[in-house]
Amino acid sequence: MTYPFGAVVGMDDMRLALLLNAVSPAIGGVLVRGEKGTAKSTAVRALAAVLPPVAVVPGCRFACDPAAPDPACPDGPHEPAAPAQTRSARLVELPVGASEDRVVGSLDLERALTEGVKAFEPGLLAAAHRGVLYVDEVNLLHDHLVDLLLDAAALGTAYVEREGVSVRHAARFLLVGTMNPEEGELRPQLLDRFGLTVEVAAPRDPAVRAEVVRRRFAHDADPAGFGTAWAPEEAALAARIADARTRLPHVVLSDDALRQVTAVCAAFDVDGLRADLVTARTAMAHAAWCGREEVTEDDVRVAARLALPHRRRRNPFDAPGLDDDTLDQALEDSRPEDGPDDDPAPPDGPGDGGTPPAPRGDDGIGSDTHGSDHETGEEDPMPGDGETPGAPAREKAAVAPSDPFRARRLEVPGIGTGVAGRRSKARAERGRVVGSVRPSGPVTRLHLVDTVLAAAPHQVARGRSGPGLRIAREDLRQATLEGREGNLVLFVVDASGSMGSRARMSAVKGAVLSLLLDAYQRRDKVGLVTFRGGDAELALPPTWSVEAAAARLRELPTGGRTPLAAGLLRAAEVLRVEHVRDPRRRPLLVVVTDGRATGARGSDALGAAHAAAQRLAAAGTAAVVVDCESGPVRLGLAGVLGTHLGAHTLRLEELAAESLAATVRSVREAA
Repeated sequence: MTYPFGAVVGMDDMRLALLLNAVSPAIGGVLVRGEKGTAKSTAVRALAAVLPPVAVVPGCRFACDPAAPDPACPDGPHEPAAPAQTRSARLVELPVGASEDRVVGSLDLERALTEGVKAFEPGLLAAAHRGVLYVDEVNLLHDHLVDLLLDAAALGTAYVEREGVSVRHAARFLLVGTMNPEEGELRPQLLDRFGLTVEVAAPRDPAVRAEVVRRRFAHDADPAGFGTAWAPEEAALAARIADARTRLPHVVLSDDALRQVTAVCAAFDVDGLRADLVTARTAMAHAAWCGREEVTEDDVRVAARLALPHRRRRNPFDAPGLDDDTLDQALEDSRPEDGPDDDPAPPDGPGDGGTPPAPRGDDGIGSDTHGSDHETGEEDPMPGDGETPGAPAREKAAVAPSDPFRARRLEVPGIGTGVAGRRSKARAERGRVVGSVRPSGPVTRLHLVDTVLAAAPHQVARGRSGPGLRIAREDLRQATLEGREGNLVLFVVDASGSMGSRARMSAVKGAVLSLLLDAYQRRDKVGLVTFRGGDAELALPPTWSVEAAAARLRELPTGGRTPLAAGLLRAAEVLRVEHVRDPRRRPLLVVVTDGRATGARGSDALGAAHAAAQRLAAAGTAAVVVDCESGPVRLGLAGVLGTHLGAHTLRLEELAAESLAATVRSVREAA
């Protein structure tokens, strides 16, 4: 039995965002971000139970409203006076591994071409019409499916097109996505298209945590009895949602309230006008939810707290959040000039009925990264090869990375079959057509030209008498597509004293940060191995969270010997284990070093490093060596390491995409 929505303890922002979207689905859905075990999925599944029931046309697979049936419904046309059937609003869950056909529906191309029959099998969008579509771990869903969901949510219509055969149907639903930021982020372009977002975390108050456990135990012991106890509150919530939906068309957004909305959006420097539209719709829904027919400043404040935090991020590694002082100032500056000027009461003061502000999302974040503000970039040699054998490595404080840049694309050679992404070539479900094959099952991507060419020689034998073309099952050809895949990018970073000055280490961190940003945009998994002192460390196991990798990189201390062999051997072990877990995802090893290797006196540290590199090369590991050596005199050790790895070697300054473009321009000018 579903856990009651009203029994969820705390999580006020999440519950309010879900309820406002239930009142006005035009807001555009909710993205719930938070650590695991914070009742995200529980609250979303409970929401459907408090939504008002819907009237549908009996037998319609697309949940048409009998009072206003969709004239383009594939199961229509429906008679205006058709009998109605009332049922509960549906909750449809979209699995992360769903295909495009499973989401939007599929056309039977074989029957369409050979029999002329338009046979359409509805997908999850049709099932979610007039209900809730829930996507858990939405950050792990492929970008083109997220695009498709958000387009349908914005337009209220789903389109299915295959080789000139087209079907459309209504798809209006409340879209809810949940995600754990530690497993990776959504791209900013997709993040912006969610109407509202909320951050959730487990409560720190022991009394609140005890109440959560107490209610969960009570529900698990007697689900029916627990549901009965909360039934009155669930009924009250359902009635309030229905009442707010009825009131919403009559809510007035005055010019003064609209000015406040636009002033707040401008104050936070958001891109485009989607933020203004979403904030205005949310303010109107909040007014309806509170029983008012005119938007007030309090409604605008609540709407801004829910609609703007994820839109003010200027960099993928910036933490989301909203500064309350900026919000207060924007609202104050946008008040009508004829309003009270003398000692106005605080917007959220006691007794004003306002909603308490959410905790600031950016206070204190990254405060420990400012420890290097006093650095001047002057040479500050780190202890390295000259250390006394057996002495502990002297550790330097973490050096802040330099500003990131747009990195050139590094890719794995050959053609893979991994998860869709944007890095290396792969056989994929989406991409450019490179050929065709005979289908082994249903045809999902028809290669029309090859199908016609296969059918053409048989037209006389098939008795064709008119201008039409007779196509048989054996003529059909499935298109072969070539796209891009995401990879596992494992960084092996030299953090030893041999890396030289703080300025040099700052540049190295900036380069790796740039490559991390590139991996984020190309939908890669990332891992981080560092080596310094006496051993190598797996600083970050392979993960989707590029943000976590960037945080570990910023905190990385430096100094000590250069155990290059240990770093490569640790990387080989990480890749071996990850191949067992995810065999289709091809790895790309990025070794960031000057190529030096040091160890105990009398040991052949450099020879051991080259042997470890040859082991990786023998396993077929694609690799790139980033040469961090600087100065007029270079030993070229990184290039030698690259030769043993079978890797391409790039100098640090060659990582920028602009350097590649400059090289192309110089070659053209020379020609």
